[in-house]
Amino acid sequence: MKKFRRILPGLALGAAAMALGISAQAQTTSTSSGSGSGSWYAPAGGYIGFSAGQSNYRQGCGTGLFSCGDKDDAYSIYGGSMLNNNFGLELGYIDMGDIARGGGTTEARGINLSVIGKLPLSERVGLFGKVGTTYGSTKVSATPGSGIPAGKEDGFGLSVGAGLNFDFAQNWSAVLQWERHEMKFAGAGREPVHATTIGLKYRF
Repeated sequence: MKKFRRILPGLALGAAAMALGISAQAQTTSTSSGSGSGSWYAPAGGYIGFSAGQSNYRQGCGTGLFSCGDKDDAYSIYGGSMLNNNFGLELGYIDMGDIARGGGTTEARGINLSVIGKLPLSERVGLFGKVGTTYGSTKVSATPGSGIPAGKEDGFGLSVGAGLNFDFAQNWSAVLQWERHEMKFAGAGREPVHATTIGLKYRF
């Protein structure tokens, strides 16, 4: 139930964003000559998306006296626009969930800005890669004697990612992607948090 309450706002925001995109597309179509919205790789092409999957914290377990997890549910909401046929910008919110660690929990969330590079493999399938920065916010709670520093941290870190895009309808794509975000943790400096997700993307 706790995980559902955490993910529900993201689902609602994603659904609302997609609904707005569909509405905008419908209005555009109704005032046009009936042509499509253009190629996925066309300059000035905008999109919004929602993805969900699994995070991997890969953090240390301290003294090992307490349970130590490393995976949880992850989701992201994002939007972007192509600057030319192959490159664009993307802005999104990521939530890496929380893991049991050191008798407490470790969690990470953030805002990401990335440059996107796209390479079409066929009319419907394409590869993409991205590099940018994530302003992350982390919170660690731990039991004394666990060997894990507790506290809150935030700051910028490097982010990279790659994935596969499949266009299954005129304006809809399925997306499989992997991301790596450097997050600052209390007493540990910057450490990477990974996420592998699948999702939907809507072009307008």
